[in-house]
Amino acid sequence: MKIKCARCGCEDPQYFGKDHGICYCRRCISFGRMPVGEPVRKRKIRKPHYIKEACLKFELTPYQKQISAKALQALKNHQDVFIYAAAGAGKTEITLESISWFLKQGKRVCFAISRRQVVLEIASRLQEYYPDLKVTPVCEGYPENYADRFDSDLIVCTMHQLYQYAGCFDLLIMDEVDAFPYAGSEMLETIAEAACRDVTMMLSATPDRKSMEKIEAGQMILCELFRRPHGHQLCVPEIRKCSSALQVIRILKCCRDFLSVKKQVLVFVPRREDVVWMKKVLSLAGKTEGIHSATADKDRIMQKFREKETDILVTTTLLERGITVGSVQVLIYQADHIVFTCASLVQIFGRVGRTFSDPEGTGICFCQKPSQAIRECINIIETMNRSLSDSQKGRTE
Repeated sequence: MKIKCARCGCEDPQYFGKDHGICYCRRCISFGRMPVGEPVRKRKIRKPHYIKEACLKFELTPYQKQISAKALQALKNHQDVFIYAAAGAGKTEITLESISWFLKQGKRVCFAISRRQVVLEIASRLQEYYPDLKVTPVCEGYPENYADRFDSDLIVCTMHQLYQYAGCFDLLIMDEVDAFPYAGSEMLETIAEAACRDVTMMLSATPDRKSMEKIEAGQMILCELFRRPHGHQLCVPEIRKCSSALQVIRILKCCRDFLSVKKQVLVFVPRREDVVWMKKVLSLAGKTEGIHSATADKDRIMQKFREKETDILVTTTLLERGITVGSVQVLIYQADHIVFTCASLVQIFGRVGRTFSDPEGTGICFCQKPSQAIRECINIIETMNRSLSDSQKGRTE
């Protein structure tokens, strides 16, 4: 007899167990026990009533407006959309026209992201853009009031939390679809599909093969934007080859040089244990904090860095996405480590040069030998920059 989990779609017999004669799925057990044959519980969430536009303190660029309009038209035609945009190109702002249109129709919208830290940042930004709406982040520690998970106008959640929202959303916006834990997870893909009852908008600076196949098959509309609002090119990382010990010395020197010209520094390391000792070493250069997935006071550490109370922040890939800090420079220790994938590296160097006040900066890969991921990352960024240069030439000819 063939069995299937109604929540995560699992059909592999090895993932099913029995307890007191009741068969249940173990693949999605972290979301609570799901007996085979039992339908997924469907929740009712607030129907939004909104007639305004997003409140922006700036105007979108002509390129952003063009992509925004193209995406909305496709969604109106019940076609899924993939926004392929450079880090810092304003992907979140490109979604606002679509979010506003769906809310005006009384339709329900969710913004789902892989990382908790990014959920909180995006929720904060969306609350500023929609001050009259109740925007609720749903992730570890949030919201304080459980009922707000369903009694809200706009939900911003981690991919995992979508299990609570089967059949709830008319528009599901999914950012960081190339990132862990969503990338490659059939379970989370199934849960996301179940949460969306109409159309999906995916956002990424590094499209995965599955999404590109859907685009080529005409199952998804591709919208590309490689131009940042300030018009400057993306940071192409430098490669500096040396031993691991020498990397530490050179990173320390770089930090001192950057701090001498009032630049903050993000230093990425491959392992959580590296955060601890690297923080101690770099404290010789300036005020240094460390953060990784198991850090207890992440929010406080991030706030101090944003407010420039901290000079250097040592981190793992936890902060490869979603953080925008002006005048930040990026250094990677052991950039050839397997944890630094091409997608990860593209995002990491996308932290540099994001603001109008300081649209350029430095990114450096310290490694013993450039990995395939490093080479692919540089190739992608240079391709995006060439596209930007070609479009500028086209306008002047």
